[in-house]
Amino acid sequence: MDHGTVDQAPDILISKFEIEQRVAALAAEITRDYRGRTPHLVGILKGAWIFMADLVRHIDIEVTVDFLGITSYGPSPHSSGEVRITKDLDVSIEGREVLIVEDILDTGRTLRFLEEVLTVHKPHTLRVVTLLDKRSRRIVPVHADYVGFEISDVFVVGYGLDFNQKYRRLPDIHVLRQATSP
Repeated sequence: MDHGTVDQAPDILISKFEIEQRVAALAAEITRDYRGRTPHLVGILKGAWIFMADLVRHIDIEVTVDFLGITSYGPSPHSSGEVRITKDLDVSIEGREVLIVEDILDTGRTLRFLEEVLTVHKPHTLRVVTLLDKRSRRIVPVHADYVGFEISDVFVVGYGLDFNQKYRRLPDIHVLRQATSP
């Protein structure tokens, strides 16, 4: 059963070039805001790793990194609403300037969960950078301090974002269209 297809040309929502430009601009903002400090970037697996790698390469100050595995999706394009940790942090964030690196901010449930979990570890500051923001889908009132692109309510893949572990390798961000029966 095919759950969706990606048509290369017509379904590109954000091009590789636009992503590169915006990631560089976000990194410049982060560099400016954290000058003289060493932020600790926490990438949210699995979708944010490509974004985080590109972001780190453009940040012009020292940073440290870690990853936290979170899931709220099963084999469906719709969130289950249940958020769980699949990989914990490797180092303490107590007293550190923590910057959560997310691929997409949607309903807000996952980010609220992350903020609650990480706040318990007593970081000095806790801020958020997200590549994509779907504000129209917000259920829980959260916000990101740095936003790459605001997008409409479409299911996207590519540049690290997946559907059922597929499409992460695509350099652009595409809208995943549901396959139609003949």
